[in-house]
Amino acid sequence: MSDTTQLPAFIAALDRASEWFGRSLAWLIITMMLIQFTIVLLRYIFNVNSIFMQELVMYMHASVFMLAAAYTFRHDGHVRVDIFYRGMTPRRQAIVNIVGIITLLIPVMVFVIASSWGYVANSWRIMETSSDYGGIPAVFALKTLIPLFAILMILQGVIEVVRNGYVLTGRIPPSVGDNNHLEERV
Repeated sequence: MSDTTQLPAFIAALDRASEWFGRSLAWLIITMMLIQFTIVLLRYIFNVNSIFMQELVMYMHASVFMLAAAYTFRHDGHVRVDIFYRGMTPRRQAIVNIVGIITLLIPVMVFVIASSWGYVANSWRIMETSSDYGGIPAVFALKTLIPLFAILMILQGVIEVVRNGYVLTGRIPPSVGDNNHLEERV
């Protein structure tokens, strides 16, 4: 990614926070693997089953998947149908990115927030717990990941609009690692 020091201070701070948050989530993956390994050992060696630990792995997996989406987007790791985009100049790519974020990403994420709000609020209202005995008594927290995911994606979308706007106007160079930006073509 391009150097955040060239972005406006507030946007650069959000970008650094997104980077830090995404990297921090990587530790959750290691923890999740260790807990899953423990579950397997307990089950097949000691014939002990733990619903709490199984749900903990599910909660961690959901957290990584939902909360790291913005980090993945920041590093251009999302799925893209790359028929024409790769051959475009960095400025044209910036235009495609800006249009896509404004017309697709942000409206879809607003829809996700709006459509999940009642679902999550109801879960918090009743302090929803696991339906399994011994499970995690915080299903409401798990469901909160849905609007949180959308909020993080919107924030990252705003950062990317500004970053691509700066690329478009020549204020910052295209990122070296983004796709195959070798040089500006006419």
